[in-house]
Amino acid sequence: MKTFGMLLILLGFGFAKAGEETKPLEVVPYVDLGRYIGTWYEIATIPQRFQKDCVGVTATYTLRDDGAIAVLNKCRKKTLDGELKEANGKAWVVDKKTNAKLKVRFFWPFKGDYWVIELDPDYQYAVVGHPGREYLWILCRTPQMDESLYQDLLQRIANKGYDLARIKRTLQPSS
Repeated sequence: MKTFGMLLILLGFGFAKAGEETKPLEVVPYVDLGRYIGTWYEIATIPQRFQKDCVGVTATYTLRDDGAIAVLNKCRKKTLDGELKEANGKAWVVDKKTNAKLKVRFFWPFKGDYWVIELDPDYQYAVVGHPGREYLWILCRTPQMDESLYQDLLQRIANKGYDLARIKRTLQPSS
């Protein structure tokens, strides 16, 4: 749990490399949180040490009574039959105009940015980033994503200033 539990703690610590000129990361115009909640499968990510050896990664979001969002991240270690790791957290909206900029906390006092930068009109896929572009998750409602959609999202991500060489696919079970 130690490494996976750190999944989103460090989100707030990523910064663009010194000397890089990148325009500010844009988020989607609006996120309907009622449609966003549920389970998402991680299709690809920029690997971080706190996700080392994680496969079969999912994130499940539920609305809490206080208006915040409960976050349950799960992964299997090394193989799809590996040891199950879980991390519980809390997210809250920081940009009420769009609902696309959130903060996530797994351990007090650490919190990180969670920005929705791509979102399917039918809420079947999403891309979550960080303003410093050190973190990225491509998410889908199913364990597998159509290859042409994946390639299209990679192009959009590159246009937003992400280094595609850093993005790695996540092993998921067959659909």
